[in-house]
Amino acid sequence: MGGDSGLMQTGPKPQSSGRNVIASDTKLFPHLRDPDVQLMMRVKQGDDDAFTQLVSAYQDRLVSVFHHVLNEQAQAEDLAQEVFLRIYRARSRYVPTAKFSTWLFRIANNLASNSRRSKGRRKEVPLSVRDSGPLGPRPEEKLVADKSALMPTRQLDKREIRAVVREALDTLNERQRMALLLNRFEGMSYADIAVSMDMTPTAVKSLLSRARENLKERLESYVR
Repeated sequence: MGGDSGLMQTGPKPQSSGRNVIASDTKLFPHLRDPDVQLMMRVKQGDDDAFTQLVSAYQDRLVSVFHHVLNEQAQAEDLAQEVFLRIYRARSRYVPTAKFSTWLFRIANNLASNSRRSKGRRKEVPLSVRDSGPLGPRPEEKLVADKSALMPTRQLDKREIRAVVREALDTLNERQRMALLLNRFEGMSYADIAVSMDMTPTAVKSLLSRARENLKERLESYVR
């Protein structure tokens, strides 16, 4: 997959005069209203402080998604750095044809896919269960909250519940896990996930439906 080029080579282009896209072009580029796109446009102009703001906003989120998809913290951190490296290298060619987060997670999905293909299926290792991070509840905590109406057959403590849901997430295949994380943890719409994962919205809906059904089956013994 092309990684960082996918969203920059589609959609309408700036005029041939080479002028940069500015705020007055919001009719042609509606995503210019996205504050993060505005930051990226500043990066395109050479504003490294704007790039630092984007890294600060998304680094922990990227590491968390990679961690949950690939089950390896060091690899998650390396891939998150690679995402930002690709974004910075591509800054001069950037065209805002999607939300910044959609573009960023498309690069992330491509990198995760490439990593899986190059290394093959990795043996899953247990992950330590940690408290909520600075960005709020982790994905497994959100999934527990979504099922708040279903009480455990016995009262598990918070740590045990997170561990159970963590194990359930690990049973999903990588595409189901990525789609679920983007939907529940990042709050992305089916349409945005479709762009990030190079799928149709209908396919994303089906993928998420299968993921939720698999989780439901896995967690069934823990609910009444």
